Amino acid sequence: MGIFDKAKDALSGVTDKAKDLREPVGGAVEEGIDKAADMANSATGGKFEAQIEKVKDLADKIDGKVDGAADAAGDAASDAADAVEDADPTA
Repeated sequence: MGIFDKAKDALSGVTDKAKDLREPVGGAVEEGIDKAADMANSATGGKFEAQIEKVKDLADKIDGKVDGAADAAGDAASDAADAVEDADPTA
């Protein structure tokens, strides 16, 4: 097994691990945000529901940006693995 094969295997392994780790966490974050908003509404008797909803929306946006960054990192690792695979070892 050459160095390019080892590099490709290492990069594809990282991409797979990142996807495996992100899947269960994504739903848990969204669920946690929803539960926190519900608890805050319950604790205040709904008095600050509009403000709590605004904070919840901001938290959802931040979570979406984190998901987007994780997708971009996975894509970059996959592209790097492809580049290693396509590299000419005689060059």
